[in-house]
Amino acid sequence: MQVYKTIKTVKKDHLDELNHVNNVRYVQWVQDIAKAHWENYASNEIRDQNLWVLLSHHIEYKGAALLGDTIQLKTYVESYHGATCIRIVKMYLDKKCIVKSQTKWCLISKNNKRPIRISSEIVELFH
Repeated sequence: MQVYKTIKTVKKDHLDELNHVNNVRYVQWVQDIAKAHWENYASNEIRDQNLWVLLSHHIEYKGAALLGDTIQLKTYVESYHGATCIRIVKMYLDKKCIVKSQTKWCLISKNNKRPIRISSEIVELFH
């Protein structure tokens, strides 16, 4: 399984009224790392023909991050079924998992916006 990683440093505009990273920001980071993972491994040709749409999202908040904290984000695709996949995103602060997300994505054709079966070529990109 291909694990994609990135780092985020908490900035003032990431914070809520409790001075913790806003939950909405974590959700945005889940989407951002999924997109970056796709763009990093899929060829231009594959990306020109396909899009991912989010079907469902489950997130667990296990800790809080504060201004100046450095968060490591990791993502991987856990499973595939037909046109859908399950993606996991975990966020770590000092090696402690503070956020875990499980999202279900559907692959669609850019041409007609209809779901399409995930090809073995796409599966191989992430394994």
